[in-house]
Amino acid sequence: MNVTLPREQQEWLEAQVKAGAYDSIDDALSRFVAEHMNLDIDDLDWAKPLIEEARASAERGETMTLEEYRAMMDERFGKLER
Repeated sequence: MNVTLPREQQEWLEAQVKAGAYDSIDDALSRFVAEHMNLDIDDLDWAKPLIEEARASAERGETMTLEEYRAMMDERFGKLER
């Protein structure tokens, strides 16, 4: 298989190989493809219970505005020693 990349991408890959991040350009491309294949497999089923819990919490009125959240975080971080 032959792959043609834009010059900028090819130069970036060559620099990554030279820096030791990858053994070769083939190695880098193989890793990128493997990562994307894993992304396609992950259907995020693990997140569904968390989403349902968040929806139920919102239905119970357990929500806050962004301004309320920021104030709460400012108060918590303000108590930390620097």
